[in-house]
Amino acid sequence: MTDDQSKSIDKQPKNTQAPNAPSAAQKTTATGSNISSAMAESNTKTPKAPEPQIKKVDIAIAGVTYPIFCPVHEQEELLSAVSYINNYALDLKRDAPSLSQESILVLCCLNLYEKIHANQRSDEDRVQKDKQSQALLNKIMKDAHSIL
Repeated sequence: MTDDQSKSIDKQPKNTQAPNAPSAAQKTTATGSNISSAMAESNTKTPKAPEPQIKKVDIAIAGVTYPIFCPVHEQEELLSAVSYINNYALDLKRDAPSLSQESILVLCCLNLYEKIHANQRSDEDRVQKDKQSQALLNKIMKDAHSIL
């Protein structure tokens, strides 16, 4: 999901004609053979791979609309995220109506970070417990083999 799609458009100088390139008047006097050879040349070029389709999606969070540029295949996930964030932001706005939109969004970000971090800690704890369980199981198996 990106919102800086418009920033990636390169600006090109308006007058970038090469010194030996024909002028606009010379281009209009080209013969039919020149045009057909130019068309044949352009048809022999290898086709480019299709670029990912980007779609502008207007999202609303706590009553404010934001334009977001998003790959088409990620649009459903974006809308799901918007729904979650919007509900959280509206709850904050209801509980503290004097908060600015910026403050609401900052609090949303902090809340999401807290949830992500708690999830990561939970995953790390689970991995550590799995290692401990595996070590204990290996010790039990080793002890059982030594008895037999």
